[in-house]
Parts: sequence; structure tokens; C-alpha cells
Amino acid sequence: MTEQYADILAESAKLAFENAYAPYSNFHVGAAALTESNTIVSGCNVENASYGLTVCAERNCIAQAIISGQTSFKTLVIYTEQDTLVPPCGACRQVIAEFFEPNAQITAINHLGKKMHWSVAELLPNAFTPKFLNK
Repeated sequence: MTEQYADILAESAKLAFENAYAPYSNFHVGAAALTESNTIVSGCNVENASYGLTVCAERNCIAQAIISGQTSFKTLVIYTEQDTLVPPCGACRQVIAEFFEPNAQITAINHLGKKMHWSVAELLPNAFTPKFLNK
């Protein structure tokens, strides 16, 4: 992770966590990403009574950037208050692989100060990305 942004990303993810809408699971998640232009974007999970329509923090974070025209990212931080660090779900891993380079760092942090890092390639080896689509 870009060290000068590490604390800011962690704080942004924690602030997003506070806005999570999780009345069904009570599993709040916040995420913050650093774009290639050094813009910080954040997102939180938003649940729905029709559970399949729930959108994770990571995907909401990436969508926030895309809305503003940012489609390339350097790193992403995921914040929860779970004692065990939480990696992105499968759907989020696929979306992350679409917009982050394979060596980009994804970090999980929690309220205990624990951290775990993965590269995008570690989270989703052999990811299906636009390079596999016929042009």
C-alpha cells in the first residue's frame, strides 16, 4: 500500500463502515480505495430485504469512483469490527480484478489493529478479465 495514504485509507474505510446499512446481518463493512490519480473513494455495504440484492462495500466503493470517471486503482482497504480479518467475497474479487492490476494490494483491517494483505492475483488467480473477451 502507498504508505503516505495508509492511515487516510484506513480512516476513510472506518468512516464508511459507520454508514453501512446492515439491518439483517448486522455485518457492517467499510472500504476505501486509492485511484491512480490519488483520489480516495469509499463505500459501505448496503443490504436489502431481498438478500441477493445486497451490495458489498468494496463494489460500492469502486462504483463511487467509476461514477466520477475514475477506473484505475492502486489499492483498497476493507474495514470491519470482526475479530477475524475478512477478505473480499467472490463477487467483489471479480470486480476488483476488473479494475485493479494483478499486483495491486488489497488490505483487510479491523478495530483491533490487525492487518492482512493480499495481491489481487492471490485473491483471484487466473481471473476472468477483459483480456479474455474477443475484440
